[in-house]
Amino acid sequence: MTQLYPRRWWALGALAVSLLTVGLDLTVLNVAVPTLAVDLGATTTQLQWFGNAYTLALAALLLPAGLLGDRFGPKKLLLGALAVFGLASLWCAYAGSPGELIAARAGLGVGAAFLIPLSLSLLNVLFPPEERAKALTTWVMATFVGIPLGPLLGGWLLDRFAWGSVFLINVPLTAVGVLAVLFLVPLTRGSGRGAIDFTGIALSAAGLVAVTYGFVNAGEHGWADPVTYGLIALGVALLGVFCWAQTRVAAPLTDLALFREPRFVWGAVLATMASFALMGLLFVLPQLFQAVQGADALQTGVRLLPLIGGMLVSAKIAERLVAAIGVRVVVTGGFVLLAAGLAWGATTTPSDGYGGTIGWEAVIGLGTGCTLPPLMAMAMGALTEGRSGAGSALIQVLRQVGGTIGVAVLGTVLNGVYRDGVATANLPGPVADAVRGSASAAVAVAGKLHLPALADSARTAFTDGMAATLLVCAGLGVAGALLALLFLPGRPAGGTQPRESAHDVVAI
Repeated sequence: MTQLYPRRWWALGALAVSLLTVGLDLTVLNVAVPTLAVDLGATTTQLQWFGNAYTLALAALLLPAGLLGDRFGPKKLLLGALAVFGLASLWCAYAGSPGELIAARAGLGVGAAFLIPLSLSLLNVLFPPEERAKALTTWVMATFVGIPLGPLLGGWLLDRFAWGSVFLINVPLTAVGVLAVLFLVPLTRGSGRGAIDFTGIALSAAGLVAVTYGFVNAGEHGWADPVTYGLIALGVALLGVFCWAQTRVAAPLTDLALFREPRFVWGAVLATMASFALMGLLFVLPQLFQAVQGADALQTGVRLLPLIGGMLVSAKIAERLVAAIGVRVVVTGGFVLLAAGLAWGATTTPSDGYGGTIGWEAVIGLGTGCTLPPLMAMAMGALTEGRSGAGSALIQVLRQVGGTIGVAVLGTVLNGVYRDGVATANLPGPVADAVRGSASAAVAVAGKLHLPALADSARTAFTDGMAATLLVCAGLGVAGALLALLFLPGRPAGGTQPRESAHDVVAI
């Protein structure tokens, strides 16, 4: 039996503070990109790599991080991850060249790759079965609260300080996280067994990086680029070899037997589908607020709050409903809300203003809160503590790759409709290329050339592209509702809680 740890809720608070830095870092860079382009003299390719370096390091190291957490215990690795994240943030803040900032961003990805799955895996260690759903809801919310805070804090800091300040905000948070984890999170004994599967680490890292970068490349250069297909094909082949090799080693990197556990499979798959739809929304909303509605970075962060508020409210309600009526009904209803909100958002026009956005944004938040926390709780319920790290990492790998694919696919839909709709017939070639690049660029060009009709055309074309994007996401929400109805268990959540483990918690 797992020994009940008296400071478990304080420990969860420590983990939540640590996770806040990851959420902040996902969005704060977007605010600083225009300033970085000028102050560092970064090219468009270098600006893209400021984000790609983080994403690829995260994809490469999630699975090894989970394995090492199970092998050696998560606490020491969490402390190391927070230290790496804090030091990399300092490096970002004082980087003197684009290349240096790219390297520092990769360092942030390394820290996040350990921080995310290890903090998730600790929930099975710290909490008894009856409390894990509530703890998981808190964990999920902590990862999302930082998303609107990034533009809020980033915009405020950029108005007053140098661009490095947007990375310095991570430093005090990681320092608090280190102290809190040091004194509040218990030391747990890892399995300490077996050789480390270095071949599996190499194959999984190379495969995940190739697949991830293939879809990133598709979003940047289009699906006609042969590099896109080559990287995706290479990544899929490497991951196929990885899966084959995992069945032939004594101490595999990940437990493929988890894919024979329906709770894990459907929890992870449906959580990935919900994340895909949410990524689509987060991809288009900032552009809607800024290019169409004229908001700045700070206002964009404020306008994302109904989404987060909806998630916070429904996650608490869903937690109680799952215990009463079962995960199937709650998650199915959540996907229906998600699809309805996305379809409502697809009716948005340039003249609606922010008042027309609040309602459907909040509905999507309500649907997300009814899907992600219960699904991740169900997937985590299939894990014993001895494989919590590896299983948590596998869940995060699926969500990470799914989110990257989502941005690439949905970006293609949005850009295709936008470029077909924006009026560039009478513009010189370079100007037309800039206008077709993005709605924000088109509005800026229209302002400089005093062409209000061009701005109106760009805003209309963007909302048309956004409508197509959100309808794709709504279709995914409908598919998620059907799959949840067919395959999720109908019994109350007590039947989906994690099994007990023999690992001991050592209070310090």
